[in-house]
Amino acid sequence: MNAEIAQPTGLVDTQAAFDELVNELSSAEEFAIDTEFHRERSYYPHLALVQVAWEGGLVLIDPLAVDVSGFAKVFASGALPVLHAADQDLEVLERACGTIPSTIFDTQLCAGFIGYSSPSLLTLVEGMLRVRLQKGDQLTDWMRRPLSETQMAYAAGDVSRLLELKSLIAGRLAESGRTEWAAEECAVLLAKDRSETVPEEAWWRLPHSRQLRGATRGVAQAICAWREKRAQRLDLPVRFIVSDLAILSIAQRPPSGREDLLRTRGVDARHISGAVGEELFDAVKRGKSLSPSELRLPPAQAFERPNRPVIALAGAYVGQRASELSIDPAILATRADLVAFFQDTPSGRLAAGWRCGLLGKMLKRLADGDAALAFDGADALVLEERSRRPLSPEFD
Repeated sequence: MNAEIAQPTGLVDTQAAFDELVNELSSAEEFAIDTEFHRERSYYPHLALVQVAWEGGLVLIDPLAVDVSGFAKVFASGALPVLHAADQDLEVLERACGTIPSTIFDTQLCAGFIGYSSPSLLTLVEGMLRVRLQKGDQLTDWMRRPLSETQMAYAAGDVSRLLELKSLIAGRLAESGRTEWAAEECAVLLAKDRSETVPEEAWWRLPHSRQLRGATRGVAQAICAWREKRAQRLDLPVRFIVSDLAILSIAQRPPSGREDLLRTRGVDARHISGAVGEELFDAVKRGKSLSPSELRLPPAQAFERPNRPVIALAGAYVGQRASELSIDPAILATRADLVAFFQDTPSGRLAAGWRCGLLGKMLKRLADGDAALAFDGADALVLEERSRRPLSPEFD
């Protein structure tokens, strides 16, 4: 198997060229798209490159040179965007373009319905197309200009084979009658909430936040809200403002003065010198005086945990069905899906849609004691009518 080095047919780095591309893509039936971005030293993801392939070519778009918000026109045109592992790309594109497509084909997600388990692009291309993409250093600096030939080839490889993959995956989905299942999952991905964190709810992300009690919750809320707003304003990761460890230390033992604050575990004097330290101490004081009505508590954990044998048996059955159907078990049902389903009022992904017909009714019978899970004598599990004739412990 030979390695393939993809090459773009052009670099779009003028607004006129980009506008022309938008018009061409808007009349296409489908196109592949991927992004390169940085976010390790910023609050928001910074778009560094957009790769696009369609029947007419493959180009790289330089978002540092052109305004890519015009992609909104393409997304609204009816042309089908094809992406691989689309979640982060959608977040970046929504921020850059103000919108996302109304429908997509995610090759990683859809491949889960034909036997692949969260496959990388390299795995899919090699497994389905018998081609090995030549990949380089993924951690290169995509913001640096000019881009090297190696960088451009690496970026082009991310979209060079996506449309071909999509065609093969779509064909196998149609053969197995799973096209609608995959489309439903892509729609769920598109509907995901990507809005910014509400500052007053940022403390929910603290480690073990649900274990905080009394006044510590108000202090944690106030400091995290201050940290989130400052991080957004300065476009810095929240950890650059003040660490989780420092917030938890302050919340559990609020300092009585600025000197006390500087002696708190996890507090870095470099990050809270001058006015910043005063802002942090003011947040501590606000948190201590926060009224119960001002406290934003995390959503109640409404789920009652079903007994463990039910979850264990159901999980085993899901694994068996996933193997029989050649579907990624994580797509079929996770443990959280099972917990949500086995409530007095079932909810979650198993309670409706294709999963309910495929699994839900059988799992309900298992939990109600009307069905039993057994080995079939050939290393597989089978769900069958329950005999209600228990074996004696002395059975020989």
